[in-house]
Amino acid sequence: MSVQAKKYEMDMCSGGILKKMLMFALPLMLSSILQLLFNAADVVVVGKFAGDDALAAVGSNTALINLLTNLFLGLSVGANVAAARFFGAKCEEDLSRTVHTSMALSILSGLLLTGIGLIGAKQMLVWMQTPAEVLELAAIYLRIYFIGMIPNMIYNFGSAILRAVGDTKRPLYYLLGAGIVNVVLNLFFVIVLHMDVAGVALATVISQTISAVLIVRCLMKESGGIQLCFRKLRMDRRILGIILRIGLPAGVQGVIFSLSNVVIQSSINIFGKTVVAGNSAASNIEGFVYMAMNAVYQATISFVSQNYGAGLHKRINRIVLTGQGCVLAVGLVLGNLAVLFGEPLLYLYTDSAAVVEAGMARLIMICGMYALCGVMDVMVAALRGIGYSIIPTIVSLIGVCGLRILWLATIFQIPEYHTVDMVYISYPITWTITIIANIISFILVRKRAYAKNQNA
Repeated sequence: MSVQAKKYEMDMCSGGILKKMLMFALPLMLSSILQLLFNAADVVVVGKFAGDDALAAVGSNTALINLLTNLFLGLSVGANVAAARFFGAKCEEDLSRTVHTSMALSILSGLLLTGIGLIGAKQMLVWMQTPAEVLELAAIYLRIYFIGMIPNMIYNFGSAILRAVGDTKRPLYYLLGAGIVNVVLNLFFVIVLHMDVAGVALATVISQTISAVLIVRCLMKESGGIQLCFRKLRMDRRILGIILRIGLPAGVQGVIFSLSNVVIQSSINIFGKTVVAGNSAASNIEGFVYMAMNAVYQATISFVSQNYGAGLHKRINRIVLTGQGCVLAVGLVLGNLAVLFGEPLLYLYTDSAAVVEAGMARLIMICGMYALCGVMDVMVAALRGIGYSIIPTIVSLIGVCGLRILWLATIFQIPEYHTVDMVYISYPITWTITIIANIISFILVRKRAYAKNQNA
């Protein structure tokens, strides 16, 4: 490894856990927030300069975009776990195969998503009961957005590889540059060229392409197992199997989570465009809290994976407890700050008092208890880091998605409970149930996982 490369790496297998976890998570937190700013800039610009119809059009796409992309982003979790494990075990050849298999997989994933988005955009929005007055605008945004799926996937898989060796700083730098371009282009396309939703979608595609180019350039300039070389870009069957074994259940979980969110979005859509716009703005604010907690999830999965590869099982238990402490602090502080300052934050997205009121209903019900979601995710990270990805997927399918859909099909259908608040309250209820199930699962499987690792 070059001196430049080693400067960005992190030994997660020795020394204090809390300090290193914070050093890992903070740049990742900022990176995630910058990535969200891409979407937030879209929503703020269209809300302020193109009206509430455009705001609802962009916002109504969020759940659908997540549904279509989460399967492949789950595969990047598999790439992260595999690379971290080989890095911790100091297996340079397997690390190199993981890098090239992952990047080839990212290109294939992007191609598939582009085709799906271009062909099926309008019909999928119809299935979601998108309000008729915003349907055409929403379809335009979705089609343009999906043109950028190849660079989107390349950036996410490349970032997963860098996270595996402890590098969360350079993805932050790349996103910062791309984010500035995104905001400038948003303003230019919408205010100067009057392109409305097409303008903000195009700005996002351009900025995603810039971040993808930077991440590829970074990996090509590395040395050792993490270096990317185009002539080695191919799928290794064994490595692909490891990535799929971890990443496919994670992706399926993401898809089912998003599917339940699509069902929830459809339930919200029936309350009209004001509620849809308020829900969209609140979801964007809420997203910043989620991504801050997700940085702790990413830290936990990388730390657990490296230590599992190195056979340091006792240290894994300390990592999980440290991750839970961090995510609770982040979720409680940021979640309640979002509620406290909810109204002025929502007015950044819209000038409509009715939309702000609708947005506050979501923030109060969900954001105030968002720490529960973080606790749930850290337990999932612990299970995936030791090689058990199917168990948290099954638990989440039943505990979160199944119960939410059941809630909407039963309680929500009772006339006196047929309100948007009853949709929102399903979130904290299902988080709590899933946390309990995941803790029990981790206690039951960890001894078996550690014994299997020692015998490998």
